[in-house]
Amino acid sequence: MSCTADPPLCPLPDRVMELLIELGSPPRLAAHLRAVHDVAHQLVDWMGKCYPALLFDRKAVLFGAATHDIGKAVHVSELSGPGAAHEEAGQVLLLGRGVSPELARFAATHASWTQSRVGLEDLLVSLADKIWKNKRVSDLEDLVVARLAEATGRAAWEEFIALDEILSRIGDDADGRLAFQASFPIHDWEKRAETP
Repeated sequence: MSCTADPPLCPLPDRVMELLIELGSPPRLAAHLRAVHDVAHQLVDWMGKCYPALLFDRKAVLFGAATHDIGKAVHVSELSGPGAAHEEAGQVLLLGRGVSPELARFAATHASWTQSRVGLEDLLVSLADKIWKNKRVSDLEDLVVARLAEATGRAAWEEFIALDEILSRIGDDADGRLAFQASFPIHDWEKRAETP
């Protein structure tokens, strides 16, 4: 999963690669996690630059983005179709492999961002999981805007403009990320069948 991509994508953390190998993860899942992890990098870099006083756990966001769909290693059908079974399964897989509950939670929270208990880190993982393919979800973005406005004391419309600008910029590269993900098979046997 260290192959080049256009646009260039950050590599997955070594610990995540080890987990994916251990689980026999489908290549497409690893590609998806890498694309979302890269977008999370862009978001946390932007947050650090534009909101240096805002406290959030950058490492948790990056780990959460890199593992949010790891349950699809077990529920492979959810790589190409709908389903939520991977959420709890992912959290259980991570906990069973020694990942702390604080980090394993993202596998379960990335699709339940409307819950009142989710923190800014959870929202950022959810946002990365949407914007990697340029999907804009106004309710999710509004929650992030509200957290930013609360932290800075600035008007929500100012934070909306700033967030909209970075999400638009990240979204511009969605076609490349989608093509990168699609270039990997869902099952290893597909790749072997294509090799002469």
